[in-house]
Amino acid sequence: MNYTPKDSEGPAPEASPSQSELRFSDQADEAAVLPGIGSDSPDPFHTGTPEGDALSSSALPQAAEMPAPVPRARRRSPGGWVASAQSLAITVVIAVFVITFIVQAFQIPSESMENTLLIGDYLLVDKVHFGRGGVWGEILPYRPLRRGDIVVFRYPVDPKQHFVKRVIGLPGDRLRLENKKVFINDHPLRESYVIYRSAFHDDYRDEFPRPDLLNSNVDPRWWTEMRSRVQHGELIVPSGQYFVLGDNRDESLDSRYWGFVPRENIVGRPLIIYWSMRRLGRIGPVAAGAGGKLVYFEDFAEQLLKQARWNRAFHLIQ
Repeated sequence: MNYTPKDSEGPAPEASPSQSELRFSDQADEAAVLPGIGSDSPDPFHTGTPEGDALSSSALPQAAEMPAPVPRARRRSPGGWVASAQSLAITVVIAVFVITFIVQAFQIPSESMENTLLIGDYLLVDKVHFGRGGVWGEILPYRPLRRGDIVVFRYPVDPKQHFVKRVIGLPGDRLRLENKKVFINDHPLRESYVIYRSAFHDDYRDEFPRPDLLNSNVDPRWWTEMRSRVQHGELIVPSGQYFVLGDNRDESLDSRYWGFVPRENIVGRPLIIYWSMRRLGRIGPVAAGAGGKLVYFEDFAEQLLKQARWNRAFHLIQ
């Protein structure tokens, strides 16, 4: 007569695939080391054996002939899941710390910094480079902002957006543009990185500041502030603020149009281009079936390889 323990009422709950894989070896060990125990009390760990191997009570050995007890296989402790959760939490905390305080990835969406940065460049931004001094300034490689630094910052008009430009005016500077040429404190600024693509002369853009002219791209709040910051035809950069311009000077919406960048808005400086690619062309719709998906994937991979700018990968930004 087969014996079924009382605690095995109903079918056992079906384990998930991962649980089945983790516990497969344990179940095999239990079947190997638990053929039966010489006792009339049911074994709570014994869930039955195949019908041909079932043991009846008359076939049990006498107490004197009982073999030495065999240690039962240990079940997997739920503490393993706790350890995994802790490891995952630590990984997430480290990732958040790195993104918040050390480095962050960005993509260039516009042409305003060409040819220094191109559309489709993927950057890693160093967030510890421009520190504020203090105790950490003695430990970490902090340095103050300098004219000519490329910076990533939160757009003053909408801080949810991030922009990248080049610092031109520092606090206390007097600046102006004459026929697109920048003058700082009455001295022309050497800018080997600048490109000009427009043959059209825009008085507001190229002869800045011009508080007497209106431009549809100018933020209204900046228009009011700019008028109060102009003295003798020059814009005075206030304390704690920076004036930034794009390297593609004719096609950049920058401080000329929306004002200064507060120091607290500056996130960091672009450190390296880790990947760069041109815009992908149009890829046809996915055909039905596995073959259609394979063709789509092949077209995508082909364009990805062709449009990649391999010479810009891992390029340090100057």
